[in-house]
Amino acid sequence: MSCTSCSSPSPVSACQACPTTMGGKPVFEIDSKTVISFRSPFKHKKMCDGPTFTLGSICVYSCTFCYVISIILKQAAIQGIKRAAALLGKNLEEVVIRRRKALKTLVTQLTVEKPPDVILKRKMVIYTSPLVDAAANMVLVKETAEACKIIFELTNWDVRVLSKSNLLPKLAELIPEKHKHRMIYGVSTGTLDEDLCACIEQGTPKISKRLKSLYWLQDYGYRTFGMACPILPQEDYDSYARRMVETLRIDKCEHIWVEVINLRGDSFTATCEALNEGGFPAEAKRLSDVCGEGSKPAWEQYARDVFESFAQHIPPEKLRFLQYADPANAAWWVQREAKGAILLGEIFE
Repeated sequence: MSCTSCSSPSPVSACQACPTTMGGKPVFEIDSKTVISFRSPFKHKKMCDGPTFTLGSICVYSCTFCYVISIILKQAAIQGIKRAAALLGKNLEEVVIRRRKALKTLVTQLTVEKPPDVILKRKMVIYTSPLVDAAANMVLVKETAEACKIIFELTNWDVRVLSKSNLLPKLAELIPEKHKHRMIYGVSTGTLDEDLCACIEQGTPKISKRLKSLYWLQDYGYRTFGMACPILPQEDYDSYARRMVETLRIDKCEHIWVEVINLRGDSFTATCEALNEGGFPAEAKRLSDVCGEGSKPAWEQYARDVFESFAQHIPPEKLRFLQYADPANAAWWVQREAKGAILLGEIFE
């Protein structure tokens, strides 16, 4: 491995141009033949029209409910980083992984290695990022801005970017005015409680700062969308949904995506522990009641409660409720597709 800028051999970036840490995490780099997925499952979520791009593999932030590592863990390069991180006394959740020469790879994929059936001049939306936060700090904001400019020059695609950061206005300022209309910005806000957020989304900016950045984008005429995700089990779903919709300013959002918490791997245990340790035992118990062993019916009811509460406050043309429905419950959800339910999973894709 080597540093992107100076090519010095090292498993960890080790020069001023490439920070050795981000958010207190050691930064590793890997070689990757791709940064674009031309046929991503995010198309089924209506986040894009097929393509996504990601410039990294493990995020600066540390969310207890994140399941990215469980998806990428079997990759040989990730296993190599896991061993290197262990030498520093770190788990994979405690490091950042970037992709070496990601912008060059992006250009290659859109030119000499472009699949023949991919039409660059067709009007589409590409989404970033399925794996990492694209705007967690200014280094990543600048990298993302350069990637967007490449996409704008080589394609007719718009870019949808989702972030837990408050730096999206900085990203917007780096995009040429002529391409302003081709960016769609979204801020992830699963909870509006600052203290609860700090428990389960370590390293992220406060919700109030994220919302301030969203409002700036909306007030200056940028295209925006809402992302209320993940929604934890609530004591009063209707009042929660009403408050969330009002806070996101639905009239200024093109769409609002909503999703319940989908816990995989160790994320259930980590999230419950974080809630308990952070002083939210009631929230931890509600989560355990719907996600613990033998709680499948309770989880289904929780998902329905969240959907019905948000469907009361978001018009169906704007609501995009993501739901992994199993065959036993599919009929109930199919009947609600016209109200904004988007059904995910193998039987619907």
